[in-house]
Amino acid sequence: MTDEQQKNLKQELEAQLKSLEERMEQTEEFETSELSNYDNHPGDNATDLYDQERGMAMEQFKEEEHEDVLAALKAIEDGTYGTCAVCGKDIPYERLEAMPTALTCIDHADHSLDLESRPSEEDVIGSSTDRPAKTEDSRIRDYDNSFEDVENFGSSDGPQDQPGEDQEDFYKDDEAEEDEQFK
Repeated sequence: MTDEQQKNLKQELEAQLKSLEERMEQTEEFETSELSNYDNHPGDNATDLYDQERGMAMEQFKEEEHEDVLAALKAIEDGTYGTCAVCGKDIPYERLEAMPTALTCIDHADHSLDLESRPSEEDVIGSSTDRPAKTEDSRIRDYDNSFEDVENFGSSDGPQDQPGEDQEDFYKDDEAEEDEQFK
């Protein structure tokens, strides 16, 4: 990388830092227009919660980006910018041009995806009726698949929803079973 290229990247990083600091100063406080959530529709509450979580995620992203820019500018001051922090090889200018905050070559960049952690909501949300949580109070849940009981009273699975079924014979098996029960 030439001195001119490094100078251009430094100017780009400084401009990015200035822009980030301005955006970080203009924090948007999340405020709901309601004094009480008592009469709010659950969808409105969910929208408010989504907006609040999005704002928090954007704030965290800005902070991480700010740290990356500061680390890249420090590497320029130290004279290590453009060299991989892991192996010491030169980082190609094309990579630095695309991602000026890169401090490692592509081989040592973090490629890992977090596939292990789960959303925190899963700790709070109850389980389905198929696999109820045994830690729940037994007076609240009967630990049976209650959908089957509800479906016995009717569902949208009528004759028109059964491909290849003869609609006239669709209910005959059920009627025969009911006749056997009452004998």
